[in-house]
Amino acid sequence: MQNESTPADAVPGSAAVPVLRGRRESRPPRLQRRVIPVLVSGQILGGIGMGATLSLGSLLAAQLSGSTAWSGMAATMSTLGAALAAVPLARLAQARGRRVSLSTGAVIAGTGAVTAITSAAIGAFPLLLLGLMLLGAGSAVNLQARFAATDLSRPASRGRDLSIVVWSTTIGAVLGPNLFDPGEAVGAALGLPPLTGAFAFSVAAQLAAAAVYAGGLRPDPLLTAMASRAHDAAAPRPQGGLAVLRSNPRARYAVAAVALSHATMVALMSMTPVHLRAHGASLTVVGLTISLHIAGMYALSPLFGWMSDKVGRMPTILAGQGMLVVSLVLAGVAADSRGAVTASLIFLGLGWSASVVAGSALVAESAQPQDRPALQGVSDLGMNASGAVGGALAGPVLAAAGYSGLGLASLALVAVVIGWTALQPHRTPREMEQP
Repeated sequence: MQNESTPADAVPGSAAVPVLRGRRESRPPRLQRRVIPVLVSGQILGGIGMGATLSLGSLLAAQLSGSTAWSGMAATMSTLGAALAAVPLARLAQARGRRVSLSTGAVIAGTGAVTAITSAAIGAFPLLLLGLMLLGAGSAVNLQARFAATDLSRPASRGRDLSIVVWSTTIGAVLGPNLFDPGEAVGAALGLPPLTGAFAFSVAAQLAAAAVYAGGLRPDPLLTAMASRAHDAAAPRPQGGLAVLRSNPRARYAVAAVALSHATMVALMSMTPVHLRAHGASLTVVGLTISLHIAGMYALSPLFGWMSDKVGRMPTILAGQGMLVVSLVLAGVAADSRGAVTASLIFLGLGWSASVVAGSALVAESAQPQDRPALQGVSDLGMNASGAVGGALAGPVLAAAGYSGLGLASLALVAVVIGWTALQPHRTPREMEQP
């Protein structure tokens, strides 16, 4: 019988397990400290590409199609592309790791920016839609990166780690819309068509992000996390994301809260540049408004991550829905005031941030570890599909009911999340650590 003072590695048949387990337990925290800066760098570069092109996409769509009713297709195709890329990129991550998945998505997004420039040069609206869809892969990378931050994180800091990566997008995303005018100057010097100069910046930013992910995520965080669990012979076989949703009510709620909050944000945000331009605003004013909105989306995400860890995921989601209500009411009652529209877009970003940070943390912990990549892929698919529908419907609603009508109609989505949250059993942050 083993004496209490006998080292564990002196017991026959048990020598390797304690030693290797100690190494596995000590390696992830050190690797996590390296992973976060790499993800932050990639998010800054990816954010430049996203912020520089998303709003101009709606203006370019209206120009090439000849109708503002088609302007919503810019956000629709971008979010559709992100939706279509979500599950394949998640499967690629599970098979080859985050490094390959994130860098591949960034290259696809850069290709989309080149396609968008080409579409403007030849006046081909369908080609623009294809380019915007490929650009959506950049949004899929943005979303997957936040989950990459949780691969090796501890449950008590999961919301914080995720929110740091979300926050890092602030730098690039706020800078991006302010590249409208410089982009036009660069585009003119390069002989590019109007409204496409910022897409050239996006090409460079996405390719740089791909290089950061490919070179920096070594060893790969997801493959490391999966390897650390491979010794557990009692672990059940992995399920698909849809199977997890069918059997797990908490996962269904988390995925729905993220998806509906995103749809609300896309619907109003994508139509704001068209609304402002129709009321005589310059590209500089449009860029500043979108910059403030994107700052709201990302700048305070660490605060919402802290709230999510300390107060709870669901209370933070409810706080986010409250801010969305403020945004939509402002848009509904004061659409003719540029100041009110700007305030509305700031609250829209803040509400999105609180809801998505807390909802994403809840997604990450709503399934067993071996099922998380699949559930995360399905969550990103649902998030972007909902955004695509919101963007597609926003154009016709804007044409039929105006910006005020769009804001008030979007309150229905918020009502669904608030009602669903009220039906959920209350859990403390510690209880939420267990799926």
